[in-house]
This record gives sequence, structure tokens and C-alpha cells, in this order.
Amino acid sequence: MGRRWAARLSLAAGVAALLVLVVFGGLVSLVLMGVGWAGLALSAAGVWWMLTHTGRIRVLAVLLLVAVPLAVLALYAAAGLLWVVLVSLGLWALAVFAGRAVLVEDAPPAMPEHPARRPERPFLIMNPRSGGGKVTKFRLAERARALGAEVVVLDPDRPQDVAQLAREAVRRGADLLGVAGGDGTQALVAGVAVAHDLPFVVISAGTRNHFALDLGLDRKNPARCLEALTDGVELRVDLGYLRAGGPEEPEEPAEPGTEVVFVNSASFGVYAEVVQSPAYRDDKVRTILEMLPDLLAQESGARLSVRGDGPVLEAPQAVLVSNNPYQRGDSAGLGRRERLDTGELGVLGVHVGSAAEAAELLLRGGQQGRGLTETTAREVVVDADAPVIPVGVDGEALTLPTPVRCRLAPGALRVRVPRHRPGVRLGAPPMDWRRVRRLALTMGRAAAGRGPA
Repeated sequence: MGRRWAARLSLAAGVAALLVLVVFGGLVSLVLMGVGWAGLALSAAGVWWMLTHTGRIRVLAVLLLVAVPLAVLALYAAAGLLWVVLVSLGLWALAVFAGRAVLVEDAPPAMPEHPARRPERPFLIMNPRSGGGKVTKFRLAERARALGAEVVVLDPDRPQDVAQLAREAVRRGADLLGVAGGDGTQALVAGVAVAHDLPFVVISAGTRNHFALDLGLDRKNPARCLEALTDGVELRVDLGYLRAGGPEEPEEPAEPGTEVVFVNSASFGVYAEVVQSPAYRDDKVRTILEMLPDLLAQESGARLSVRGDGPVLEAPQAVLVSNNPYQRGDSAGLGRRERLDTGELGVLGVHVGSAAEAAELLLRGGQQGRGLTETTAREVVVDADAPVIPVGVDGEALTLPTPVRCRLAPGALRVRVPRHRPGVRLGAPPMDWRRVRRLALTMGRAAAGRGPA
């Protein structure tokens, strides 16, 4: 019953948003809505010109970004219809929110959980610098040792090979490996865990914790992740691998250590080029603004070619290959992956060649279309017109020989998680008005006893 009324609320709010414009503003309000859309397009063009030019053109683009929204609001106010537009937008937001709340219930089920016994000799690596010092703030090392774990806290002033530390722990008899740190460190130790078929624990002590997010772990209190040592269940998730250079289809499986592991994603193109710069860590914004014009115009950097299960993607400016696809509409790859066990890579390619294409991409809300390619594949090969290319792997900057072959090992990683955890919050799917209408009408007939739900 609740779902039926949510669908009806969505439809009613959408209709009301249009009626408010027509009844209180007439044709003038519709014209002003068109002005609003034009303002969005001009703003997107301004962003494009700001990123692809320097000097006077960049200054003019910034002025355009400031002036256009102010001009649109001034036109609304002058016509006495600012309140009408704001009410209409509020109703439209309510319609979309209610509609997505209905559709989210159709999302695929959560990853299955498997029973897991308590480890006897768990081994954990902790990075005290990750996440602004969460290891110290939450006393993670002390709490883990109290649960019987062997803990190595990395020395911030001395680089250490975390994969080698994990391998040495396995030789001493460790029956579980874990990491409190960033996703890049998680990936290195996860590769060792897979090689020795050991369970792996993720402690959300990093800054962004994308992997922990999609596992349903508590990112606000990483200490709760330690409950996996005493009352845990096991998830079987996929693990990503990059094989650099050599044949695209090797005759024999790769030797351990010859492939680069990733738990989230590998990025190629603009982002990977920028993070390679030595100046990036000291001044991110300035470095991006200085490098982007040449990179987006493809006057610098390698020309990429991406081959997956579908057509070849030629000369994209940026490519994101992810361990399982991100939700549709999450074009930046910054949101959620509904599952980590589909056995498919997510592939996102971006090629924007003009201000018009940048505006179209914004107005489409990041949906697939001109300038954006979104697909899945079992394997992906990224080639280039250069012998080596920069690659961003789980936030770490690498340089790899071409071609770079991306693959998944389905269900290879045994992730131990707490039995009780916040869980994976289902993200909002793209709005589908036809489906919302069908649900509202079909469920209504079912409630009246006139048809199936």
C-alpha cells in the first residue's frame, strides 16, 4: 500500500509542478522556464571554456558562470514569478524523490552472506596517516590486539612494502589478512589474500573508503569493522587486475605479482595524467587548471583506444574501468556499486569536443549519449599511441606499458564483514515516469481486487 501511494504522490506532484506554472504564470512562466534551461546550457558552456582555455577567455568564462544565474533570477523576479518557479521546482523535486523511492525497491538483491568461523591468527596492517589519523583517533591497533590480532602500524617516515608484510605474515601462519587504510593499500593486501585463499577484512580508516561503502561497512566508526573478527560473515566479491604490456591474451595465467590489483577502479586519460604531476599533491586546483586545456584538446597526453565487448571507443579524453559497474547516472564513478559480484567490469568513456556537447551532457543529467559511453565488459584492453601511459589505480598514480589489459577474477576475494553493519543503502535509480505510472495504476487495481500486483 505504501509503495502504491508513493507512486501516486510522484505523479500528482509532477502534474502539480506543471499546473502551478500554467495557472499562476501562463505562457510567460513557460517562456521563463525556457530561459532557465538556456541558462543551464550557457553555464555548462562556461565551464567548458574555463577548463579548455587560459588567459582572457578563462576570465570571461568565469564571468559568464557568475552572470548567467544572476540574470536568470533577475528575470524571474522582474516578472513577479520567482515564487512560482521555486514552488514548481520544489514540487518537481518531490515528484522525482517519491518516484525514485518507489523504483529503488526493484533493485537487485544484496550479495549473499556465507557462514565464517572466527580466525585464530588474524594479521592487520594499519596506516596511521589514512583518513586524517583515524587509526589513532579510534584506537584501532589497541582494540584489534585485544581481540587477538597481530597488528603492524606502518611507520609514516619510512616506506614499507605492505604486500611483502602480508606475505611474511602468511608464512608465519596468519589465517586472515586485513587493512586499516586507503583503497590502494586495501588492494595490495587483497591480492595477497586471494593468492593464498585467505579471508580479508576491510577497516574503513581511509579518507573516501569507496570499497568499504559498497560492502555496507560503517565509515563513520571504523572500530565497528573489527567486529568481523569475532562475529563475521563472508562475502565473495570480484577482484580487478591490470596486466601491462605483452600479449592481450596470454597463453598461461599470470604469475603472482605480475598484475596490478584494484578493488575499485582504474582510470586512464585526463585524470590519470593530472595526478602524475609532481605539483598535484601540493596544489591540486592550480595543477588541474594548468593541465586541463592541453589534455582536453588532446594536444598533450596519449591518444587512447578502448576495446571491450562492444564497439571500439576511439580517442576518449577519460576512461574509468571499475570493478563492477557503478549505478547508472553516476557518471563520475563517485557513487555506489549495487553489487561487487556480477563478474563484469564497468566501462565509462568521456569525449567532449565542444561547449555544445558539454551543455548537452549537463542537460541530460549525465545519462549516456553523445560525449558519454557507459557499458559493461568481461575484459577491457586500453591501448594508446604511446609505449607507456599513466594510470590511476584506486587513487594511486602509476605508469604502465601499453596495451593495458583489465580483467576480473569473479568471486575471488573472501571478504569478512561484521554480521551486523549499516548495510548497502540502495541508491536512487534514474527516474522512469512510465514505470512509476504503471506501478501506481497496476498496484491500485490490485488493491481493489481487479488484477495482479
